[in-house]
Amino acid sequence: MGPVTANAEPVLFGGEKDVVLAAGATVVSDPVALVLPDGGDLVVSMYLPGPTGPLSFHRNVHATGSIGDRATNSVFLLTGVDVPAAGRQVVAVLGDSITEGVGTPDNANLRWPDQYAARFRRRPAIANLGISGNRVLLDDARFGPGGQSRFDRDVLGLPNVATLVMFLGINDIQQPPSQTDPARILQAYEQLVRRAHDHDLEVIGATIGPFKGWIRYTDALDQVRNHVDAVLRQGRLFDRLFDVDAALRDPADPARLRPEFNSGDGLHPNSAGARAIALAL
Repeated sequence: MGPVTANAEPVLFGGEKDVVLAAGATVVSDPVALVLPDGGDLVVSMYLPGPTGPLSFHRNVHATGSIGDRATNSVFLLTGVDVPAAGRQVVAVLGDSITEGVGTPDNANLRWPDQYAARFRRRPAIANLGISGNRVLLDDARFGPGGQSRFDRDVLGLPNVATLVMFLGINDIQQPPSQTDPARILQAYEQLVRRAHDHDLEVIGATIGPFKGWIRYTDALDQVRNHVDAVLRQGRLFDRLFDVDAALRDPADPARLRPEFNSGDGLHPNSAGARAIALAL
């Protein structure tokens, strides 16, 4: 069954149905008069008249769409949808796979930013900028530019953003090449905080959660994580800190996720773990 299109509205560009998109460029459509309830799903359809070659894409958004008659969890070409803030706080969440939604079921909107927004009667406007594999320091040929590289495009490029939530770091530690100097990760955080403050953004940071049981876990890497978290808890770096590690760790073995929060791989929280993150913010 395809998407419900009873409320479908055409997207125009300068009043025209067609637009030419140069390689590496971004185009913004005309406003679309479409009313959706808070937390509602929006379907965006595109038509390409011929072969395009490689396209920009987000590998997995944990929501199912289609290309012709094939289902896909990837999104191509679409960068985002701007909506009127209507007096709401606009929050940009710069994150990795845990923010993207790995560990939570597809098509359920149980990623932790979804569950955070659902806590409020009037939902804050949240831009989920989570990308699986993303680091704060290094760019990656598979997982894209790191947090420092994409900050201007992904965060400052948002209209009316007031708050940055920064939830990166575990991939710098566990993903080859592993960053084993916690000072470098902390320095990267500090640089992003400075850049955000230059634009009058409030910056909320996150401790790095436990990952024992993950395929690349070692005690030595966990010491790096614990060092970073200990410095963050001193409260001198971010405007506010939410303690993801404290919310998720198993009291019987603090290097592990609580069993009821573990999606099964030791790193990614399940829906209950995502809720614990949302409640910690």
